[in-house]
Amino acid sequence: MGEDEGGAAKRRQMAFENVKEIIKESPVFTKLTDLAAERLGGKVVYATDDFFAEKENLIKPGRGIFITDKYTDRGKWMDGWESRRKRIPGHDWAVLQLATSGKIMGFDIDTNFFLGNHPPHASVEGIHLTDASAVSDWDTLAWTEILPKSPLDPGSQNFYECKSDTLFTHIRLHIYPDGGVARFRVYGEVFRNWDAVGSDEVIDLAAAINGGKAIACNDMFFSAMGNLIMPGRGVNMGDGWETKRNRTPNNRDWVILKLAHKGIIERILVDTCHFKGNYPDTCSIEVCDAGNDDEVITDKAAWTEILPKQKLSADNEHLYTAEVKQAIPATHVRLNIFPDGGVSRLRLFGKKIN
Repeated sequence: MGEDEGGAAKRRQMAFENVKEIIKESPVFTKLTDLAAERLGGKVVYATDDFFAEKENLIKPGRGIFITDKYTDRGKWMDGWESRRKRIPGHDWAVLQLATSGKIMGFDIDTNFFLGNHPPHASVEGIHLTDASAVSDWDTLAWTEILPKSPLDPGSQNFYECKSDTLFTHIRLHIYPDGGVARFRVYGEVFRNWDAVGSDEVIDLAAAINGGKAIACNDMFFSAMGNLIMPGRGVNMGDGWETKRNRTPNNRDWVILKLAHKGIIERILVDTCHFKGNYPDTCSIEVCDAGNDDEVITDKAAWTEILPKQKLSADNEHLYTAEVKQAIPATHVRLNIFPDGGVSRLRLFGKKIN
């Protein structure tokens, strides 16, 4: 290896070793549901090219990771979607099927760790399809532009607001002309046709897929409160809500959920899946009937306990029916845990009321 070639290799190695995550201040819309998230049921159904890194990575949890010396037979391994260098006219794009139809409020086009290979620009289109199973050519559909061609910073989250009031089921991300995107977040409001839900139908009123939200908590040091209302059981201990160890006598940690629809809760499931040495000793649940979130967050709402303190155990589903006080209308729910610890999922089964 010649001196110049060896120097170049050394510089590349130094560049890899100095790769860092760039984190920007998140806008308010990032507190909404990521409608495209894989864990919620989103899918990447098509991409023009994913030669270097698979399109499915776009909707995985987290911002992606970087492994300095990891390569594949196609080149440097990257945790995202990356197309090859385009040598012909045109650009690359990918189509995402949202987990549920919804109104989109904003995007995060995250080029985390893509520094010399990020796309300089991107745009986004949307469409509402009642049945996508028969689509054979995604490029011929009547897409609506909801984010015009916009610049992207390398190795960074790129936040853009969306001002469309239309409901969408599918999103198309364009990158110009090629390159890599680590993650693509589509934040918005879940649409659920509550007119189609019968008054006697029992439904998980807190589930994110139905429109439930985690809106506040006093602590989420180890893992985020939004995990509580995701589908399925937690995949590991990081897939739940966990607070730091608290040494204060009689401590109470809490999280507040906004129900997808006002209702009456009849059955409660508290799941401590994967939490074995760090589950809460006990828990209780309160509800309120509030006009808005601010009333709840500022502690102006009147809370009513519907589940008195219950003993919890490690790595287990705890189902409560007889213990639940019935016929109490609720718009918001507060889960209290004593003294601290982690809960994987919270299910609040009940019926809607108007």
